[in-house]
Amino acid sequence: MADFKRPKSLTSVVTHHVRMLIVHGDIPLGAAISERTIAAELNVSKTPVREALAQLSVEGLVTIKPQSGVRVFTLSAREVREICAFRQVLETAALTLAMEEDAQGLADALQDVVKQMDVAHAESDHRRYLELDNDFHQRFFDFCGNSYLTNSYVRYAAKIAALRTHLAVKPRHTMLSYQEHGDIVAAIREGQNQTVLTILEKHLGRTRETYEIGIEDIAIADAANLTPQS
Repeated sequence: MADFKRPKSLTSVVTHHVRMLIVHGDIPLGAAISERTIAAELNVSKTPVREALAQLSVEGLVTIKPQSGVRVFTLSAREVREICAFRQVLETAALTLAMEEDAQGLADALQDVVKQMDVAHAESDHRRYLELDNDFHQRFFDFCGNSYLTNSYVRYAAKIAALRTHLAVKPRHTMLSYQEHGDIVAAIREGQNQTVLTILEKHLGRTRETYEIGIEDIAIADAANLTPQS
């Protein structure tokens, strides 16, 4: 008997749609979200939109304030540092375990992603490149063999991806990140585990160093061109 596949609920469809709008930067950090507009675009009632926004609030992608409406999240420089510290702990642990579990399989999987990134980069397909960047880091968790680490990361993966999209407007940031993906794969193949972790630390640390600690809203700061092109 064929497996029965339950169709996705309307709320889950709306949630995925709005999540991707945020992740891809179609709705930028700090921007207002209109329930009415989303409902009209998808030809649905406001109820699944409202439920979707509630779920996205749990994921940290939107903030909902009575009388003020719904806005895409934004971060202060301090919060950027906090999310970078979170990634550093989780990704270091996942990558260490993944190298212990199956270094060759991990390297092969990462190399496959890098090859696709090469194509996207050559074709200036920025959206595809960023999707693959997300996939690259997800592979650490795919191979780590620890569901607690994976679930902790997945909960905030969309928020991390949206921040990555926001930073992609900074050319030097993206260029160095692109080079480091290949360096990570090469070091894994050579069994240089400590080198791998050192590259990852530098890779993640660049985001932390992009903003001065006093910046209270990175979306406003970048819109006003107050931050350097890191």
